[in-house]
Amino acid sequence: MSERFDCKKEPAGLALRLTAATRLRSVLAGDNFVALDASDIADSRDRATANRLITTALRRHGQISFIIHALLEKGMPGKSGSFEAVLRLSLAQLIFLPDLGAHSAVFLAVEALKRDKKAQHLSGLMNAVLRRAQANSAKYWSLADDLLIPDTFGDTWVDAYGEDAISSFTDALIAGAPLDLTLRDNDPDLIAALGAMPLMGDSVRIETRDRPVEALPGYAEGRWWVQDAASALPARLLGLEAGARVLDLCAAPGGKTAQLIKSGYAVTALDSDAKRMDRLKTNLDRLGYQAETVTADAATFAPDQGFDGVLLDAPCSATGTFRRHPEVIWHRMASDIAGRVSIQRALLINAFRCLNRGGVLLYCVCSLEPEEGEAQVDWALEQLPDLKLLPIRPDEIGDLAGAVSTKGLLRTHPGLAPGGQEGGMDGFFVARFGRH
Repeated sequence: MSERFDCKKEPAGLALRLTAATRLRSVLAGDNFVALDASDIADSRDRATANRLITTALRRHGQISFIIHALLEKGMPGKSGSFEAVLRLSLAQLIFLPDLGAHSAVFLAVEALKRDKKAQHLSGLMNAVLRRAQANSAKYWSLADDLLIPDTFGDTWVDAYGEDAISSFTDALIAGAPLDLTLRDNDPDLIAALGAMPLMGDSVRIETRDRPVEALPGYAEGRWWVQDAASALPARLLGLEAGARVLDLCAAPGGKTAQLIKSGYAVTALDSDAKRMDRLKTNLDRLGYQAETVTADAATFAPDQGFDGVLLDAPCSATGTFRRHPEVIWHRMASDIAGRVSIQRALLINAFRCLNRGGVLLYCVCSLEPEEGEAQVDWALEQLPDLKLLPIRPDEIGDLAGAVSTKGLLRTHPGLAPGGQEGGMDGFFVARFGRH
């Protein structure tokens, strides 16, 4: 959002509230959440508070919507500028972040609206609604967890993963995601310096940290890269000889590309987005890795020579990332998933075309939706007769009981404990094929 507020002579805490409201408003309009950084709020403590307000509002979105419905008898006012964003931030503070103080939640909300010409006429309504919420806050503390997951996904996920898993999904949504790293080299001293815990393979986890990622030990030297434990699984499953030519489709920002290079493959990394490819190159440079890079459409790319392996991390609904991006489960509709299924099929066809006979194709998505996972496997095996399933074995992925189906398909979700550690993992689906 480009809208700016006049922040001159503002009360303490108002500047961060206005900045947080602007960011939340953009997410409510459909943007992905990007955490505020030093360019948005210079003071690290204020920045942390603002990000905490936004993420709490997003993680508790369903419950806050329930509260708003109860408080606003006539519904959300139309053409109300920042009203909804400010209201959601203030309810997040009042109900779920009482340590930040109830008085400041009400006072700063009213002051924020006074600075917005499109919402200043609603400052009285804001005060009244928040006073009512404050008076009834005790009953809102016990809101049902099933409000946290929209109906769009709730029933599907219960059918696919079971009631117990959904309970762990809501816990993971509220807790957020720890920081997982993939190590360039196994170095116990580095792991200790990071305060990390080993997970599976070369993945480690940092539960809490007191500094930005760029300030952690080993970052500047390129000794690791950020990668969720689930995202690190697919690249380990190619099983090709060192020196094999591997195509990484939809490669940016390059975590899997780095893994493939580390495994000794000759890697071609392809993505259609030039800016994302620049980021991939920057990431590889920091790690001291090299790959051929191509900016092209993965659905139409026609190489001069086929590849021994193709890794396709296809565009998807990304519902498996809700621990880090809680907004995705409120942004996605059934029609969105259907559109992505069509794109995935086009990409699968071209990935198959790029694969040599005897080669290995890995298909993966960071989605919890069966339509983007298991159903795509059935479709691919029917439409591409020369493709056969190469079942993934449980012993290939470490201690993840139940993540591999009897058919040999890998399905992770936030209720699983990688390496026996708490904190869950992203929802990821992986299938392995061979071309004969």
